[in-house]
Amino acid sequence: MNNKIWLSSPHMGGTEEQYVKEAFDTNWIAPLGPNVDGFEKDLENYLGNDVHVAALSSGTAALHLALIILGVKAGDEVICQSMTFSASANPIAYQGATPVFVDSEALTWNMSPEYLEEAIKDRISKGKKPKAIILVHLYGMPAEMERIMAIADNYEIPVVEDAAEALGSSYKGRKLGTFGAMSILSFNGNKIITTSGGGALVSTNEEWIKKARFLATQARDNAPHYQHSHIGYNYRMSNICAGIGRGQMEVLQERVDARRANYTFYKSELDANIFTFADEPGADYYSNRWLTTALINDAKGEINRELIRLELEKDNIETRPLWKPMHMQPVFADAPFYGDGTSEKFFELGLCLPSGSNLTAEEKARVTQRINEVCVANIE
Repeated sequence: MNNKIWLSSPHMGGTEEQYVKEAFDTNWIAPLGPNVDGFEKDLENYLGNDVHVAALSSGTAALHLALIILGVKAGDEVICQSMTFSASANPIAYQGATPVFVDSEALTWNMSPEYLEEAIKDRISKGKKPKAIILVHLYGMPAEMERIMAIADNYEIPVVEDAAEALGSSYKGRKLGTFGAMSILSFNGNKIITTSGGGALVSTNEEWIKKARFLATQARDNAPHYQHSHIGYNYRMSNICAGIGRGQMEVLQERVDARRANYTFYKSELDANIFTFADEPGADYYSNRWLTTALINDAKGEINRELIRLELEKDNIETRPLWKPMHMQPVFADAPFYGDGTSEKFFELGLCLPSGSNLTAEEKARVTQRINEVCVANIE
């Protein structure tokens, strides 16, 4: 069997071991330490816009803390983009709140401004003004930030910007992860850079970030003994993981460049009559192209997403359907939803192609050759 081609595998840059070795040499193995401080500072310098950063154990932990800090409680409602990974919505349930899902729009595949405003108006009319909006930059593509932030500001609802897939992307020259009242990042093993597992909470509000760090370290009060006046969480990033992150930050732009090159390659090699790619809508949008995604829509119905996925799987090539929208998930079946089915269509037609920054030219050629063979074999 051919060697495995992964969807998005970790890609080390070379200096990660130096930071990790330093942690071992100085015995900073326990959580916190110089690498955590350094990684937070690296992210702050990269993102700019006077942000502060708390390095945490996951992007999910960051979202959970964001909702806690914004005062989301049982019985509240939080608007969330429907087309996303479940981690965007699960923290709403952690708080006993209700997610209100909003559909995608065709331009960026992200939250529809029209349905966002419709949802806000309708929830307010029912006496349930949403406490927050969780906006996701899907696959690294910036959402329609200007319109969405204007709506959020008009109704005075804070935005939690889920940039888990979007480190390295920007809108109008401004880094994603710096627009929301709070924003989150993920450094899971499949992300554009990784800390093995990890995430971060980002905000210009320094007090919120200090509070996040406090809550993330079991909310231990300032006392010589273990005293707790708040419920805390074990959400802080370890010094070892942060060391990996410091090395990864040194090659972030190289990783973005490589993934953008993947997108260009796939678009040039695959049949435009069958594959529709998510182009950047204009010069204001800069995507890190975390994953290259395509909608597969053969007019004769002879080619579809599952056919290609399964044929590639036989050749040991990992692909994956797009995120199944949250309003279609059994666990959220009773949650309100506002939309026209755009995200359902994307899920039905969409496929994520191998997109790692460590893909070789031979591997990319193998992927496109196999796809083209499947298309030729199944078109009369």
